[in-house]
Amino acid sequence: MNALRKQIDKIKPAFTKGGRFAALESVFDGFETFLFVPNTTSKRRGVHVHDAIDSKRTMSVVIFALLPALLFGMYNIGLQHNIAIGQESSFWATFLYGLLSVLPQIVVSYVVGLGIEFIIAQLKHEEIQEGFLVTGILIPMIIPVETPLWMIAVATAFAVVFAKEVFGGTGYNVFNVALVTRAFLFFSYPAAMSGDSVWVRLGSSFGFGGEGKVVDGFSGATPLGQIAAAKGALPDIHNTLGGALTDWDAFLGFLPGSVGEVSTLAILIGALILIFTGIASYKIMVSGVVGVFAMASLFNAIGATPAMQVSALHHLLYGGFAFGIVFMATDPVTAARTEAGKWVYGFLVGVMVVFIRVLNAGYAEGMMLAILLMNTFAPLIDYIVVERNVNKRKARLAVAKN
Repeated sequence: MNALRKQIDKIKPAFTKGGRFAALESVFDGFETFLFVPNTTSKRRGVHVHDAIDSKRTMSVVIFALLPALLFGMYNIGLQHNIAIGQESSFWATFLYGLLSVLPQIVVSYVVGLGIEFIIAQLKHEEIQEGFLVTGILIPMIIPVETPLWMIAVATAFAVVFAKEVFGGTGYNVFNVALVTRAFLFFSYPAAMSGDSVWVRLGSSFGFGGEGKVVDGFSGATPLGQIAAAKGALPDIHNTLGGALTDWDAFLGFLPGSVGEVSTLAILIGALILIFTGIASYKIMVSGVVGVFAMASLFNAIGATPAMQVSALHHLLYGGFAFGIVFMATDPVTAARTEAGKWVYGFLVGVMVVFIRVLNAGYAEGMMLAILLMNTFAPLIDYIVVERNVNKRKARLAVAKN
């Protein structure tokens, strides 16, 4: 590392003001701070005022917390592929297939997103922020594995420019950038983001896997998709081969779905890491679960449609609730920031995800819209909490004077 540090210091003058490559100063600074923790802190307002921890360390911890869900999701992609074509493979061959299926999506997300941020930072003569290090890996984890790469590129570019940079960059965005990417894909290319054929990859990945014939009885429908399509009574949720899908299988993640959203167990491991390190608020996570139980219980009491009969436990296990409440609802930039506000914010996210799932027949998964909606109301929640505290203090002061 000392040799690398010396080499960086040797070429650094060429990238500073007056140097041969001064036009790439922000790009050089971005690579340098990626390799080494900077000795100075930013004077900009924004993400730095929300927490005392350095944003680079924060992003590193979040990425580390995402790894269990990402790695299991890669294995599950290979597993679902093997099941679909009736193929048996070793653990490593199965994992490698999933890795090669997801890796191009990760590369496209980072190249497009970071490329835009590098360009904008250079034009504005500002340092490159670390926020997209997390966003870039979140995007492939919340979309179908069969999403075309060009769609990911277009949606990522749109989200970075219009959901982040126009607001001022990292620390100023109102909406979660990864979710804006998914929303853009969902509303612009709905056929590629929904249905039974987008969640299980059937083709080969760089020569691994194959175009084998799909086995009889195969279905790529997710549990929430099966519920949304049900008529009359609540159906028995089945796996990809038509057998019963147990709650244990759903908890572990052996079912079709987005790469990072399938395994509740892996997500819980990530949640513990975020809570233990103080990166994410347990208040939002806990209140989100309470909100799901409250709204699901209300609908269960009515029970007029199959969706209303879905238990709170299954709302937690199916779809993207667990992943969303842990990794995106807790985003310190777009979530509520007051301590009391976090309880309210998380509770309303839980309420809204069930509300959307049950009452919107055309959209089986409600977590994306629930979080984006509450991103809009987070500043209002904080304002109400602050005003309430101010009024309480005024009342105490008035009593003390009397």
